[in-house]
Amino acid sequence: MRLTRKLAVLLVATGVTVSLATLPAGAGQAPANRCAGLGAIDVPGAEVQEAACLDDLTTAGTVASGHTNVDDWTGLHAPGTSNPSGVPGIQVDGYFPDGSTDNTNNGWNHDSQFVVRLPDDWNGKLVVSGAPGTRRQYANDFIIGDWVLAQGYAFASTDKGNVGGAFYRDGSEPGGSVREWHERVTQLTKATKRVVRQRYGRTPSRTYMFGISNGGYLTRWQIENRPGLYDGGLDWEGTLLRADGPNLMTYLPAALRHYPAYAAGGDAAAHDAMIEAGFAPGSEFLWPFHFTYYWDLTQRIYREEFDPGYDGDLDAGVPYCASGTPSCDADYAYDARPDAVKDAVRSVELTGRIGRKLLTVHGTLDTLLPPATSSDVYADLVDRRGRDRWHRYYEIEDGTHVDGLYPAYPDRLRPLLPCARSAFTALTEWVEQGEQPPRSGLRARPESGDLLNSCRL
Repeated sequence: MRLTRKLAVLLVATGVTVSLATLPAGAGQAPANRCAGLGAIDVPGAEVQEAACLDDLTTAGTVASGHTNVDDWTGLHAPGTSNPSGVPGIQVDGYFPDGSTDNTNNGWNHDSQFVVRLPDDWNGKLVVSGAPGTRRQYANDFIIGDWVLAQGYAFASTDKGNVGGAFYRDGSEPGGSVREWHERVTQLTKATKRVVRQRYGRTPSRTYMFGISNGGYLTRWQIENRPGLYDGGLDWEGTLLRADGPNLMTYLPAALRHYPAYAAGGDAAAHDAMIEAGFAPGSEFLWPFHFTYYWDLTQRIYREEFDPGYDGDLDAGVPYCASGTPSCDADYAYDARPDAVKDAVRSVELTGRIGRKLLTVHGTLDTLLPPATSSDVYADLVDRRGRDRWHRYYEIEDGTHVDGLYPAYPDRLRPLLPCARSAFTALTEWVEQGEQPPRSGLRARPESGDLLNSCRL
């Protein structure tokens, strides 16, 4: 179904609830008397919007009603994670004007899609997020949305303006696709504050940014560059981009170059090179998975975003090429590349100059964004900027990049989701009550307890 914003508003104003999927009439939708305010919702700047009043805004309800996409969030949480449900309210889906068309959610084939959820029992506050990796707007539904909605927060999330493994094609020049991420988060935050006012009659008293991976990077960037929009941020293993390093392109080539030799026979020199590149000792059991699924693709698409000239006319290089192959990313040497490459990274880099309170959570066994190349460095940047009084950094022993790996290694890994939730609670208490959060530092893995659903900071 494809509707203009004006048509969608007209339909809801006349008592027709707009659904996002081909479902029986009324499936997943709340009684009409709770939809009275639906017609007043008009997302500023949206080209298309569709609104529905639902019995349950959490994934327990939206999976059945067609108001989420399980593919967006598959693999980000560990099976057995307990999530709340039964949060009635209004959901608004739509997109802002954009020329790219890779996001197929809702049948729109249009990027810059967003979702806004407005619970009936609102606590007066708002949480905004951007999708991790190259995922789409529903990616945070299970790990962030369900939990904050159950506490009464309004929740909004964006696909960042470009999605998928060819997101780099959406930029007019190197770094342009990532710069669009910043714009889309800012755009959605401002628009959602207006929508909240339309729905509840007042703007949110507090607004927080909460994101994982690239969403964590966006949390850092917004808290540094748009602090007036937020009261605080929760950074869950955010990506670090620095013009002078480290960044993805300074350590991933080492993994692509040395891991095959290590895998072939435990080559000691190759192993040492991996550790020197930043991968944590003890993370070796995770290297095969990351070589197969993460390192190669991530290196090639981010390198293509910032340095498309490296491989000439090729589109994101040669997958899984051996060192010595022409234009192979295993041989990429960031420091030797032209200054223009560094300038492109500099246009999106993080500085540590945070303007609001920020909490960081990162697993010690993260093997895509090792702490040594990301959060360790970012914490030092914050310290050097003299903003450490506004920052806490919790290193979670045995946490890795995605909790979906936990079932494969329950004796070696620990889910990070409950730690991120505990940290968010600590953030809000710090902002709203002045209660100092626990000190930064390593948080050891508990010897017993429910690791899936509890985490004491």
